[in-house]
Amino acid sequence: MKNVIKILGVFMLVMFTAISFTSCSNDDDPADNDFFAGTYKGSISYNDGSTTNSTDNGEVFVTKIASATKYNFRFSNGIPDLNGLEFEKQGDNSLVMVGSNALVYVRIDNNELKMFYTADGKTWTANATR
Repeated sequence: MKNVIKILGVFMLVMFTAISFTSCSNDDDPADNDFFAGTYKGSISYNDGSTTNSTDNGEVFVTKIASATKYNFRFSNGIPDLNGLEFEKQGDNSLVMVGSNALVYVRIDNNELKMFYTADGKTWTANATR
């Protein structure tokens, strides 16, 4: 009986590990999932009028929060985060920012993040891939 419990415990641990690795696939498309988390690597920058912070080797960790329409963007290199940006799905695999204007461009899919976002005299940019 002890051996059966040990084997069952090992089996459950292996299954949990396998599910954990496959649930965060680079093939996940943020437009198709209710929840999404992914890291995009590439060129990022931030300018608040008095200071500029930019790098070609930065990271942006993107999460889709519980409402399934709002996203958080956590930047590396001391760049302030952007939280609660709202998007809507248009067509296949495209997300368009709600209330966007000429000073806002954010495009995100399973492979690429392109961003030019301005608010309150501050500008965030990203050109990154997964």
